[in-house]
Amino acid sequence: MKRSKQISALTKAEEEIMQIIWKLERCLVRDIIDNLGDPDMPHSTVSSVVRILEKKGFVDHKAYGKTHEYFPIITKDDYVQHGVKSLVEKYFSGSPKMLVSFLVQSEDINLKELNDLLKTIDKTTKK
Repeated sequence: MKRSKQISALTKAEEEIMQIIWKLERCLVRDIIDNLGDPDMPHSTVSSVVRILEKKGFVDHKAYGKTHEYFPIITKDDYVQHGVKSLVEKYFSGSPKMLVSFLVQSEDINLKELNDLLKTIDKTTKK
């Protein structure tokens, strides 16, 4: 992870809104509501969640009078990397090998996917 800042976990609602912000890159609360698929979602509810995301350090804003344009300051890749590292540390004693072994044993990864993963590892180590 490139950032030294601690990334906190997001609630389901926060993550749903953050996914939209990552997709749009720069947006107003109205843009988020339009992308939620729930036109009856109160503006105040979405605005509150966005302010929480700002306090958690996920987004920042630029003010144009009373209008705020929000943008992500933590990338989706950084958040995913943090989540995967946290999962591996919490459930697999910090061992990615144990995670892959678990996926293979529980048949959540097939032989083709495993071979693709090995090719990716091989390409990465050759760089």
